[in-house]
Amino acid sequence: MLDGTPPRVFLVVVNYGSSHLLLQNLARSADDPELGVVVVDNYSTPEERRRVESLTRSRGWDLVAPAQNVGFGGGMNLGIEQALARGAQVVAMLNPDLVIAPDDVLRLVAVVRADPDALVAPRILAPDGRPFAAGISDLLMDDGTMRASARRPDPPDGRPFREWLSGACLVIGADLWRRTGGFDDEYFLYWEDVDFSRRVQQCGGSLAVVDDVAATHEEGGTQGRTGRAKTETYYYWNIRNRFMYAARWLDAEEQRRWRRATLTATYAVLAQGGRRQFVSSWSPWRSAWRGVRDGRRLMRSAAVGSP
Repeated sequence: MLDGTPPRVFLVVVNYGSSHLLLQNLARSADDPELGVVVVDNYSTPEERRRVESLTRSRGWDLVAPAQNVGFGGGMNLGIEQALARGAQVVAMLNPDLVIAPDDVLRLVAVVRADPDALVAPRILAPDGRPFAAGISDLLMDDGTMRASARRPDPPDGRPFREWLSGACLVIGADLWRRTGGFDDEYFLYWEDVDFSRRVQQCGGSLAVVDDVAATHEEGGTQGRTGRAKTETYYYWNIRNRFMYAARWLDAEEQRRWRRATLTATYAVLAQGGRRQFVSSWSPWRSAWRGVRDGRRLMRSAAVGSP
């Protein structure tokens, strides 16, 4: 702050091999003296660690530098812990491949201050202005697949669902964050925001999208638009963590229904990368098989350990 008092709003970003995006995107979002910044650098290479150290030092940002890759949720937990220790009252979680204007961050913060029990997100757009991601999404509880809330049938089809917000850009107050206990870092990557949204609601919080505030997903980010081939990492963790969520939240009969829907749910994940990939590479099928295998093992282990 210009008067020397520490900022009460912090941006927290988890980096993995994308220091160029921190310079391209985060530097724009953080361009306000009211905003502090914490960067968590999940270890990738010595060269990347040195680049992030140099960038954070030059910008005056806080750096949390774990010795290994602790995943998105684990990294975000470390970053927010640092922000709270620095006096943060509100934190804004951003992906490296998103940019949001500082004034818009503060507009989201104002919503949180008016309703401290709200977990708040903006609309997320592609650079050409088209919607990039749904605002609030639905997790369909009968089979574990997803849909955008805008695609709910009218009249309702009776399928049970739970709402969730993407972790790409979230704003939350310190008290609500502490009540949730933070992210479950055992997800490592993907689905931790689905789980986190449920725990926000479980502890009395609500989910909100501010329609007149937008964040932009920059081209060249960590994952492309629907229809472009994804990485094996994307496929594996999305497929595996569907089973983890089931093990965390569902009873035995609900888990059986999700297992029976494995083929449908797995194909829905793979289809995000388009059809062309299926004839050009074995990697989607390989990562899908591994995700199902490990997810089923995880679910069985949880059942054995339950009372």
